[in-house]
Amino acid sequence: MEPVIRAGETFALPLELDEPEALAFWFAPGNDVLVAEDAGKVVGTYFLAANRGGGGAHVANCGYITAAFAWGRGIARAMCNDSLERARARGFRAMQFNFVVSTNERAIRLWESCGFTTVGRLPEAFRHPRSGYVDALIMFRPL
Repeated sequence: MEPVIRAGETFALPLELDEPEALAFWFAPGNDVLVAEDAGKVVGTYFLAANRGGGGAHVANCGYITAAFAWGRGIARAMCNDSLERARARGFRAMQFNFVVSTNERAIRLWESCGFTTVGRLPEAFRHPRSGYVDALIMFRPL
């Protein structure tokens, strides 16, 4: 998790977040946290939770992190597919990603190939460390 958070390119989290704060975010109450392993080594993690409470509790939300050394091996796709299955099994009717950074083109292509569509755009909502202010996307798919 640390290299991804410190890079500051995909999560709207403080770059100086320490380990206890990062773990508190990832393991927040209501989050189911899972890991992807390859030959006994953790190569990714994701959380699955209700996007909102009350009247919005039927829509799931997830956050995913793949270890840089495992990029390009289908780990994120496997985690997304697993999260979709688990969300269906838990009775969610849809999944929504609230804040997909527009410069994260690889993730956007993956989410689109998994059936997500962009339903909203937040202009200049994310301050990227190299690209400056960029848009964030809201992506959605029914289950």
